[in-house]
Amino acid sequence: MGEMSNNQLGVIGALFLSVASSVSIVICNKALMSNLGFQFATTLTSWHLMVTYCTLHVALRLNFFESKPIDMKTVMVFGILNGVSIGFLNLSLGFNSIGFYQMTKLAIIPFTVMLETLFLKKQFSEKIKFSLSILLLGVGIASVTDLQLNLVGTILSLIAIITTCIGQILTNTIQKRLNVSSTQLLYQSSPFQAAILFVSGPFLDQCLTKQNVFAYKYSPVVLVFIVMSCLIAVLVNFSTFLVIGKTSPVTYQVLGHLKTCLVLAFGYTLLHDPFTSRNIFGILVAIVGMGLYSYFCTIETKRKQDGDALPSLSQAMERDH
Repeated sequence: MGEMSNNQLGVIGALFLSVASSVSIVICNKALMSNLGFQFATTLTSWHLMVTYCTLHVALRLNFFESKPIDMKTVMVFGILNGVSIGFLNLSLGFNSIGFYQMTKLAIIPFTVMLETLFLKKQFSEKIKFSLSILLLGVGIASVTDLQLNLVGTILSLIAIITTCIGQILTNTIQKRLNVSSTQLLYQSSPFQAAILFVSGPFLDQCLTKQNVFAYKYSPVVLVFIVMSCLIAVLVNFSTFLVIGKTSPVTYQVLGHLKTCLVLAFGYTLLHDPFTSRNIFGILVAIVGMGLYSYFCTIETKRKQDGDALPSLSQAMERDH
């Protein structure tokens, strides 16, 4: 019972850390990109991952966690795949309207459900699917505006969806099958993610912004915000692996849409972004969907635990006789 309680506290802590760090980094990056004109998102992400690796390396030296050897091919493929998915998500935003980009992010949940059903034989109840539909509807109402389609943007979005879904499913699968912690997996994979984005980042950013990251004039204020962004990113990257490992890729995506709603609300409160009755209605619908998803997941988890406990109880009774 105590172990179950500790596990639940661990999940709640991971979810809280993920939400708090993600909302913080969005606000920090929005100030960096919108107010200070630093538009180089992919290059910035490579710096995030390099700082994450360096921080974890120091933590390893200080014995905060133990390094566990993982097959190099697995780690390399996993790291490169995650790096590629980040690059394609950024390209998707650059070649599509914001509305179509939001649709791309919404499509990740149903695509993940489909992949886990087809290849991992995971079952999703009708109630879970219904709650996810309500959630997606609400986020769509709150965040999707214009939908302008183009061939290149559509192809980039499809690749971004596929690579993101596979990467997040692998994050969960590798941790459970190889019995490695989120910290151990992040430590070994982050150098590969950082490397592919560090090489491709300046090129992608120049394609999207028509500016050179190396020609940008770095003022002290910009450098302070970049350092803040990198430090917060350590918590974002760590909590991402932690949440996916402790829950599931679908739950992580549900949490991601909660962050979207919170960012919209914080944007209105702190940054005075435009906020309409449509945004409010969409957020309320999304919150209902999240509540239903959490409730149905809790019920199904309890039912499964009770089902697992019955065979153990009957075996114990047989041994007593």
